[in-house]
Amino acid sequence: MTETAPGSKQFMDLVSRLITAQPELTPIQAGIIVAAQQNIAHDSRTFARLLGLAHALVLRELNVLLQSGDVLELVKRDDRTLRTHYSTTCGINRKAS
Repeated sequence: MTETAPGSKQFMDLVSRLITAQPELTPIQAGIIVAAQQNIAHDSRTFARLLGLAHALVLRELNVLLQSGDVLELVKRDDRTLRTHYSTTCGINRKAS
């Protein structure tokens, strides 16, 4: 998300707050969670494009979150492109919201 994008400061503030509340999260993982909570992105390609990150890097961080099972849940995955759609789970810690 570019600095001129609407809500980019708010997004980064929420990411920082989530990292403070849950220091085991990486900045990218916290960004994925906040983006899902704020309806900014619910799939890996959109998140990667909006933040200017490599899709492979986002997939790696997203898979860690999906494997934990308590933050995000897999909605669907495209076998060809690996675009992964996800949603937040009910058990997510919403301290950053």
